[in-house]
Amino acid sequence: MSVGARDDPYLSYRFVVQIDALFVGGFSEVSGLSVRMDPETYEEGGVNDHVHKLPGRADYPNLTLRRGMTDSATLSRWTQRTVDGAVTRMDGVLFLLDETGDIGWGWAFVDAYPVSWSGPDLSADSSSVAVETLELAHHGLRPVPGLPPGVGTALQDIGGLLG
Repeated sequence: MSVGARDDPYLSYRFVVQIDALFVGGFSEVSGLSVRMDPETYEEGGVNDHVHKLPGRADYPNLTLRRGMTDSATLSRWTQRTVDGAVTRMDGVLFLLDETGDIGWGWAFVDAYPVSWSGPDLSADSSSVAVETLELAHHGLRPVPGLPPGVGTALQDIGGLLG
């Protein structure tokens, strides 16, 4: 890193979601970006001072996506197809954006499909945004390094995210 260069952390409120090459993201919240590997223990005969611990199988929790409801029916149709028994697995990427709107880092998720959808709580006494929640099961996360400067903004423009 050169003298005077900044290496600021990414902000957690700047992100977009892409599913099968479609930017579907104006999500307000995403959770479930984690992996856990419970160690397997192996007791070796003749070794009495310790137990070997080997990495176990990776377990990825479901991703939960929350956003204000829009007129876009892409995610609703996907969920309904799953409810109807026509499960369509899709790959996707969650991208963090830097302060200029460029894609800075991301996580690809593989073979995802909807396992839960919930609509907004409706109340005549409230003026809050109607929020829908979509939960996706998937087969794993892979880190996606940042793209060259300017490419992320161009991809968002193509995807129609920037006003």
